[in-house]
Amino acid sequence: MKVLLAEDDQHIRQGLADVLASEGYTVHAAADGEEALAMFDEVAPDFALLDIMMPKRDGYEVCKELLRRRPGLPVIFISAKSEEIDRVVGLELGADDFIAKPFGVREVVARIRAVTRRAFKSNPPAEAESKSFELPGLVVFPAELRAKKGDAVVDLSLRDVKILRLLARERGNVVSREQLFNECWGMNYLPNSRTIDQHVSKLRKRVEDDPKNPTLIRTVHGVGYRIE
Repeated sequence: MKVLLAEDDQHIRQGLADVLASEGYTVHAAADGEEALAMFDEVAPDFALLDIMMPKRDGYEVCKELLRRRPGLPVIFISAKSEEIDRVVGLELGADDFIAKPFGVREVVARIRAVTRRAFKSNPPAEAESKSFELPGLVVFPAELRAKKGDAVVDLSLRDVKILRLLARERGNVVSREQLFNECWGMNYLPNSRTIDQHVSKLRKRVEDDPKNPTLIRTVHGVGYRIE
């Protein structure tokens, strides 16, 4: 899923890009409003994150133009302008959400996932990608970015879903770290086993009964992971 990110502060832009990439999104970042508009047609993003106070073209102008070109495009404003009137203006322009600076990573992730779910409802992914699938003690609903573990609901990222789908598809077989990288991160990422292990560790905390003694996602030392 592709995201157009427009933010003039380099540090915030890079921080948001890192958060989005860790969630499994492909990020196309712009430093101002004009660059974002120039990038839009080429990138064809699934949704946009826009700062309001940007040079050349502000976020409000960019939002109006993006929605003119593609009505219904999900848009999130991220801005230091946090007065109620700023929120009202943004939402009246057609934005889906508004995040005020300073913000926490968890807040950004939660709001991005919520907008992604709404995007999936209006523009469903291919049936093979959206169809639910089962693992031992877990039912995964990709289009909802959620899973059910008994009566509990577990929130998932796009990358979590990719990892679980791959392990489910290869159930009983060992999935190497290289295969995980190629299918769940993509060829643009340099292979790093620590990145995979850290992500799987975080995923286990949400889907395993005892993350320290996992029974669902098992480690095959020196190779990768397997679901029995």
